[in-house]
Amino acid sequence: MDTELARTFLSVATAGSFVGAAERLHVTQSTVSTRIRTLEELLGCPLFIRNKAGATLTDAGRRFQRHAAMLVRTVEQARHDVGLPRGARASVVLGARIGLWDGLLLDWLATLRHAMPDVSVRAEIGFEPDLMQGLIDGRIDIAVMYTPQRRPNLDLVPLTDERLVLVESTGTADPGAGYVYVDWGPEFYAQHSASYPDLPAASLSVNVGWLGLRHILGGGGSGYFPLRTVRPLIAAGRLRRVAGAAEFVLPVWLVHPADRDRALIDPMIVSLAAIVAGDETAGPSGADPGNQ
Repeated sequence: MDTELARTFLSVATAGSFVGAAERLHVTQSTVSTRIRTLEELLGCPLFIRNKAGATLTDAGRRFQRHAAMLVRTVEQARHDVGLPRGARASVVLGARIGLWDGLLLDWLATLRHAMPDVSVRAEIGFEPDLMQGLIDGRIDIAVMYTPQRRPNLDLVPLTDERLVLVESTGTADPGAGYVYVDWGPEFYAQHSASYPDLPAASLSVNVGWLGLRHILGGGGSGYFPLRTVRPLIAAGRLRRVAGAAEFVLPVWLVHPADRDRALIDPMIVSLAAIVAGDETAGPSGADPGNQ
C-alpha cells in the first residue's frame, strides 16, 4: 500500500473534512478524494461518511486508523534508520513554531549538536495542525507548540508559559492605531477578543511573529510579542511597552509519542527542560523524566 494513501487518510480523519486535509497536505481537494477512493477500493469498504459538514469515520475507518498510523510510522522509521548519515547512530525530527525556535529552541538545538554529535537532527518549522499531523504520522519525534490537541498515543508535557506583551515603536498607546495583529493561535485569539471586544479588525495581520516584528521596527506600529523576544529591543530603546495594556499568557507544550525511544528522546527532553529553567550548562545526561 502506498503510504501517501495512509497519510492522506490520517489527514482527513484529523481535519474532519476533505477540504481541510487538502489544505494541510498542500494538494487539491480532488487529489484527496482520489486517494481516499483508491484506498477504499483497495480495502473493499467505505472509510468515511461524506456530508455537508465534512467527513466522519465509518466503523471500518476507525479500525483502519490505528493501522494507518502504524504503517506511516514504520515507513518513516525505516527511512530514518536506513538513511542515517555516516557516523550517526540515530536520527530525530524536531518541530516547532518559528517564534518558539527564535530565542528558545535554537539554544536547545546547539546543545544537542554538542552533547549528542552522533545523532542526526532535522529541525522543522510548522504550525500546530502540521506539527500534530507529523506526530500522528510518526514523522516528527518531538514538537513544541502553543495549542496541541490531545490524541491517543501522544504525551503532552507542559514546558513553560509564554508572556505576550504589547509593544510599540511609534509612541501610539492605542493598539488600534498602526496595530499589527499577530496570530499566535486560538488560545491567543480567545484571550485577545475577551480583552479587546470592541477593537476593529487590524488593517494588517500576520501569522508569523517575526514578520510582524520586522514590520513594526521598520515602519512603526504596535503588536503583541513574546516578552523574551522583545526584551532586548526594549532595552535598546527600539521598542517600548504600552502602559496599561493587557498581557496574555500562552502555555508552551512539548509533545512526543508515548512509545518513543526513551534512551534517545528522554535525554533531549531533560536538556530542553534545563534550558527553559535557565540552566544553560545542562545537556543530555540520560536522566529519566518519568512519565512525560
